[in-house]
Amino acid sequence: MAAQPKGPWFQRFLINFFTVVLAVLVFWVLGFLMEDIESIRGPQYRDIEARYVDRGLVEKSKQLAEEIAGAGRAIEAKREEMRILSDSSSNLQGTINQLIELQKLTIQKSLSLPEAHSANLSESLAGFLESRKRYQAYIAELSALSERKRILESELAGIEKTIEEQRKPARKEYERLDEKHNLRLAAFQLAVLLPLLAAGGYLAARKRGSVYFPLFLAFGGAVLVKSALVIHRYFPTRYFKYVIVLGLLAAVVRILVTIIRIVAFPRAQWLTKQYREAYERFLCPVCEYPIRTGPRKFMFWTRRTVNRVPLSNGGEEEKPYTCPACGTRLFEECEVCGRMRHSLLPFCLHCGAEKKIAGDAEKGKSQ
Repeated sequence: MAAQPKGPWFQRFLINFFTVVLAVLVFWVLGFLMEDIESIRGPQYRDIEARYVDRGLVEKSKQLAEEIAGAGRAIEAKREEMRILSDSSSNLQGTINQLIELQKLTIQKSLSLPEAHSANLSESLAGFLESRKRYQAYIAELSALSERKRILESELAGIEKTIEEQRKPARKEYERLDEKHNLRLAAFQLAVLLPLLAAGGYLAARKRGSVYFPLFLAFGGAVLVKSALVIHRYFPTRYFKYVIVLGLLAAVVRILVTIIRIVAFPRAQWLTKQYREAYERFLCPVCEYPIRTGPRKFMFWTRRTVNRVPLSNGGEEEKPYTCPACGTRLFEECEVCGRMRHSLLPFCLHCGAEKKIAGDAEKGKSQ
């Protein structure tokens, strides 16, 4: 069977590039579909809370909160009034002190004060005393407001405690219903993804030799990633880690079995690749003993040094050759043209005659 051409490197690059693009687009489409499923309305906490919490207590709690806020604003306003009154009292006190000092100086100098000075002093003293009385009244009002606020806060704390006790079963019920809803969403999403994943895996496994294999690979890979994300999102971590480990374990076992089968029962294309690389290094494809024929008859080399060993110009007649280490026939006469050809490669290098490649190394010995 003739080997299929791989195409120019640019075409192979385009195939790989658009395979990735296709996988991303499929992933997006699946994401849109999953979002539509997630839009299914779930349980509402407000509706559940209304069944467990006394509505009267909730209204009372809101009313108390408003009253506490109002008391707080009143306290702040009263403190501002006290600050202004305190500043006014300070100014009056300063004025009184100045008038008293002036009066002392006048008495010391045996002078007489004008009647206006005495009147100002009397008015200032009266204003100062009035401001102190008002300040004391503000203190009493502020104390009453603070006491009322403390009473309201204490009452609100008791109601909030009662409401919190009533909310506990509501939260448990909501968590139960929400978990049930999430599992239902996960079931709907996986009901869509798992058949697609099975189809993608089947096609990717069955069509590995097809020219359209990149299409199946992109589709299967996108569905696999989206399925893993859905499982990770909806299932608890302690369960998800087992799913991942078991999935990886199954994948590793599958890969290991495949590699063992390839080694034990290699396909013709793998054998051809293995034999071609061995012939290129002049080593027996079965046991890797050096192929000492022609100008290499009396030389020594390894895989690393094969290209550094100089060859003599002299040659000798091509003859059939068998590996002296394992007995595998390596060169033989072509049945079509009669010239020497590689026994383990499918085509004659002279006439191109095709030959069926053995399924394993033992068959190569019997040729």
